[in-house]
Amino acid sequence: MTEQRLHIPIHLRWGDLDAFNHVNNTSMLKLLEEARVRAFWRPGAGEEGPSTAILDSGIDQGVLTLIARQEIEYLAPVPYQRRPLEVQMWFGKLGGSSVEVCYEVHNDPASPERVLYARSTAIIVLVDAATGRPVRLSDEMRSAWQPFTGPSIVYSHR
Repeated sequence: MTEQRLHIPIHLRWGDLDAFNHVNNTSMLKLLEEARVRAFWRPGAGEEGPSTAILDSGIDQGVLTLIARQEIEYLAPVPYQRRPLEVQMWFGKLGGSSVEVCYEVHNDPASPERVLYARSTAIIVLVDAATGRPVRLSDEMRSAWQPFTGPSIVYSHR
């Protein structure tokens, strides 16, 4: 069975490029963050979002989503392009209070030649904003995210 993936289009900004005319590593982290927010945080009034967008994260909600670890493997330089990148996302693992979010960053699906630019993994922990202690994933989270589970990324340097 092939795992389901979320497909989030993310546009580049000119400022995402560095002096070598490709996306800077800190910009890549921000692009992945943007994809993650679009995929998992509830949309505002009148906005649409994927079925996985169920998080009400923030100090005012009492729960924070914190990055415990992130790893990126760059496979090709990302040049500036007007068409959006496609960030594919899935869950490698659903833990007690943490999730392993897996990413693949591709060029636009309409491009004649597909390019996989980078793969990444982020371990996200849900934390109580007042106490700093981990918060267990809810049944709603597990139900929404379970269809998007698949194998964790195995990096070439291991």
